[in-house]
Amino acid sequence: MAVLTGKVAVVTGGSSGIGLAIARAFRDEGARVFITGRRKESLDTAVAELGEGVTAVVCDSSVPADLDALYETVREQAGHVDVVVANAGIGTTTRLGEVTEEQVDGLFATNVKGTIFTVQKALPLLRAGASIILTGSTAATHPQHGLEIYGASKAAVHNLARGWAHSSRRYGFRVNVLSPGMVPTPGMLDLVPSEARERAKEMIPLGRMGAPEEIAAAATFLASDASSYVNGSALAADGGAGQV
Repeated sequence: MAVLTGKVAVVTGGSSGIGLAIARAFRDEGARVFITGRRKESLDTAVAELGEGVTAVVCDSSVPADLDALYETVREQAGHVDVVVANAGIGTTTRLGEVTEEQVDGLFATNVKGTIFTVQKALPLLRAGASIILTGSTAATHPQHGLEIYGASKAAVHNLARGWAHSSRRYGFRVNVLSPGMVPTPGMLDLVPSEARERAKEMIPLGRMGAPEEIAAAATFLASDASSYVNGSALAADGGAGQV
């Protein structure tokens, strides 16, 4: 039997890249999936690809009112939530000496504030045993040149999971970080120049970049009952780049 049969999942930033791959994997494993994104056109394309069992809601995770509307849709159509993947995030190259206030505000608004309220506003709908997955990054501990501010925002996400794990007993959930390494998604391809990507491959013990489907497989494990005793951890899916 599919491992997510009967579960309801919310995946923010689910219209492309890793988020889309996670939504597809969850659908394939039997979940009812709600995805979000800031652009309706991208969401429409994603839903056309994913088909039945997937609902799209236009939502900017950095705007609490948008999240209220998201969860009201989930409440009306599904009644509860079993899995939350706080995946919506942005990346911006910010070189020391050239960092702007706008860049810092944008990164922390989406990557940190958005994660906080994505989880907090889900609490009334969470069923006992729910799984919360926060998308982190190897940049949280190994930021490349120009990704220091981005890495700091993801370090905050990692710390949120460690802190929120103490709330598991009270709210009946478990929370973990899924920490991808270098994965060729549209956002990453825009962020990291091709020559830097080639150099980075030499630093990955597996000798290659990952695929969105590989990150989605790790997310499926964290969403499923197979990880029922995993809490407050960071699962690195990075080919070993940030581990050795």
